[in-house]
Amino acid sequence: MITVLKLLADKTRLTILAILKDGERCVCDLVDALQTTQPNISQHLRKLREAGLVKESRRGQWSYYMLMVEDKPYVQAVMDAVPVPEEALKLIGTCADGDCCN
Repeated sequence: MITVLKLLADKTRLTILAILKDGERCVCDLVDALQTTQPNISQHLRKLREAGLVKESRRGQWSYYMLMVEDKPYVQAVMDAVPVPEEALKLIGTCADGDCCN
């Protein structure tokens, strides 16, 4: 539990999880929302995936992530208290048309 809570103490990782509360997202969405680089987001996502907080699915060359905290009630309680960052969501492009990251 300590390891997972330490992951949540990082602002970027907590923001990623808050964005994923709104639904599955492509890495490029997270790059747009957080105004950072793809390698930076990927490193944070790797740590979250290894901790079992997010699930990755691949579609072609793109990776999509979704929040997976149902089996961790202590994380779910934290996430219930964290608002979805509306300002960050406004920065996200659209991958819904299948032309992701272009």
